[in-house]
Amino acid sequence: MQLNMIETVAFAGVVLYLGEGIRRLIPPLTRYNIPAPVVGGLLVAIVLTFARSEGYTLLTFDTALQSPLMIAFFASIGFAASLSLMRVGGPQVAIFLAASTVLAVVQNAVGVLLSYPLGVPPLFGVLAGSVTLAGGPATGLAFAPIFEQAGVTGASAIAIAAAMLGIIAGGLVGGPVATFLVRKNGLKSSAPPRSSAAPTDSQTGAEARSGADGHDFLRNVVLLLVTLWVGGWVSRGFKALDVTLPGYIGAMLVAALIRNVDDRTKLFRLSGQVIEELGGVALSLFIVMALMTLELSKLASVALPILVLVGVQVALTVAVSVWPMFRLMGKDYDSAVMGGGLCGFMLGTTANAVANMEAITRKYGPAPRAFLVVPMVGAFFIDFTNAIIINVFVNLFSGVS
Repeated sequence: MQLNMIETVAFAGVVLYLGEGIRRLIPPLTRYNIPAPVVGGLLVAIVLTFARSEGYTLLTFDTALQSPLMIAFFASIGFAASLSLMRVGGPQVAIFLAASTVLAVVQNAVGVLLSYPLGVPPLFGVLAGSVTLAGGPATGLAFAPIFEQAGVTGASAIAIAAAMLGIIAGGLVGGPVATFLVRKNGLKSSAPPRSSAAPTDSQTGAEARSGADGHDFLRNVVLLLVTLWVGGWVSRGFKALDVTLPGYIGAMLVAALIRNVDDRTKLFRLSGQVIEELGGVALSLFIVMALMTLELSKLASVALPILVLVGVQVALTVAVSVWPMFRLMGKDYDSAVMGGGLCGFMLGTTANAVANMEAITRKYGPAPRAFLVVPMVGAFFIDFTNAIIINVFVNLFSGVS
């Protein structure tokens, strides 16, 4: 059956809710923050791959909207990249971002070094490095076409496999790392009990938001569409200069510019809530559509290299969390909680980071500084620095086998 563009998006929506239902039936999927789009999309990919292996083509998709949805999500991240938010976090945000950025570079360097004894291209190691670990499944799938062009066969399947292993590992090791630091150093929370709740808008530095009416919603939708339009010009400009960048970078930069102009002038009257919700919808549908078309059979020959690469990256991230990051952030209770958060988003997603920190603070007490710094860096700023790092490695090792 051939699905047209609208039918493909509708089918993706149904699969998304299928994934949500499966998460409710299988509690470990929720406990380790496996996203519903990944659960549903992978299930469809498995079914279609099995059918193809038996000589049947059950469904074919028109994925014309897949790329625009991906770009819309990253534009929503750009709208969140406010310099004023970084100032609210103070030097700790800058230090944590700088250290996380260095760790992303090290992840890729380790991936390249391990690729040679494993007999895979250097960019395979990068794909199983900061692209899918610090970046998560969305970044992995966004960059996959570039890695495919650079010689990494089956890049999309490799990206989702590495990202899934990272999400699971990030959920498993973050809590024990923070617990180890708290117990080893005899640390205690110094904040009042009310701060122990999950991060609020004020804790993450986001502006207070009220519900948007229809006019506000439409204005922000139009602004997002214009950002995609202008961002396309910017991306084509980079391409004309022979600079290899993913398609979303132009829109992301334009969105960041608009956000910071709006912070000063209120010219566009951005609604953070509306933009975030639009970005979430775009991300969910993009991931489902990307996963539905995966050729999982390509993973069979590279399963061992992926396991080795991700295993070493987990050990590296744990080591960084326990020693240099803990010391850099002040060697106090909040620093220990940040260690658990670092494992979460540098191996999986910001959702892993927050879940790890919530588990620790429920047991040992609130850590308001950790809930300010970690989500701000993990959800917003690391995507910018990671994109630069990834492109440097792509340009250095493109075509190297």
